[in-house]
Amino acid sequence: MNNKIVVGITQGDSNGISYEVIIKALSDPRILEMCTPVIYGSSRIFGIHKKNIPEMEGLSTNIVNSPKELHPKRINIINCIPDSLVAEPGKASSESARGAMLALETAVADLKKGEIDVLVTAPFNKASMNRDGFSFPGHTEYLAKEFGVQESLMFMVSPVLKVGLVTNHLPVKSIASGITSDLIILKYKLMAESLRKDFGIDRPKIAVLSLNPHAGDEGLLGTEEEEIIKPAIKTLKHSGELAFGPYSPDGFFASPLMSKFDAVLAMYHDQGLIPFKALSFENGVNFTAGLPVVRTSPDHGTGHDIAGKNLASGASMLSAIYCAIDIFNKRQEYEIIRANPLKVETPVSRNNND
Repeated sequence: MNNKIVVGITQGDSNGISYEVIIKALSDPRILEMCTPVIYGSSRIFGIHKKNIPEMEGLSTNIVNSPKELHPKRINIINCIPDSLVAEPGKASSESARGAMLALETAVADLKKGEIDVLVTAPFNKASMNRDGFSFPGHTEYLAKEFGVQESLMFMVSPVLKVGLVTNHLPVKSIASGITSDLIILKYKLMAESLRKDFGIDRPKIAVLSLNPHAGDEGLLGTEEEEIIKPAIKTLKHSGELAFGPYSPDGFFASPLMSKFDAVLAMYHDQGLIPFKALSFENGVNFTAGLPVVRTSPDHGTGHDIAGKNLASGASMLSAIYCAIDIFNKRQEYEIIRANPLKVETPVSRNNND
């Protein structure tokens, strides 16, 4: 009987580097020892991309109709994309967007039914997706809606840094008006709960960043720190959270102070992701905290400029798979401990060694 974690992987944009990074990640010999992978996409397009990676020619796959037919020692593929879909590496097209959407919808349906344990999403082109009817800024917002969650947290994680965002995909001109004390408190609590439940950090210490240069210079360069961010931190401290800040991001990420915290709460997308990718690009993972299910993704985009050229690294996709497995196991441990705090023991996880 297969007792390994079943990892569903969506194909993302088939004209980008998604299949290349999936193939390279799944070629790691440890993968099939740790989990049973199933790709939601097209075995035909998988084969096309595999031919562009000569060293992967021997990688074998197993085509199935549903997760109930998975082979535990093979890379499985569920064909949920029409055979008519054209593979055009390097081109963001309406067809590749529809393929990405179909793969995501099919995988999410199986995740809801419990037929896969975790979801790893390959990147898609947001502009192409929205032109084709996908009315969400990205995976994070779509999954929050699908699983009935009012708010989730875009949480970038790596062995050296964890960064969450108060606002996700907002135009720069809308950031200041989109930040409130209530939103900061909500996102902070999502992060703190995730650190406890998903990463095993019992008393997380979290740094909160400022919005304006030099943390506003006491109101000289902006009032958001005094009127919004500091009151939120004060409220969090009064509730028992180890919240600190606001710290000016230009100096924070370059100082030894960063290593003293378990995670960082940034105010907006680029404020958090630029330093994160600079420090953790090869093994960074995008994790959606606050969902009742586990979803991760590599921390890069579709890479249309290098698609089909065998230039992409599979490291971040591999990290996303490992991270999903680790979080799944941590959640099991957390639930056992919470259910019986006087009897703490290692759970029987769905791992290859169990």
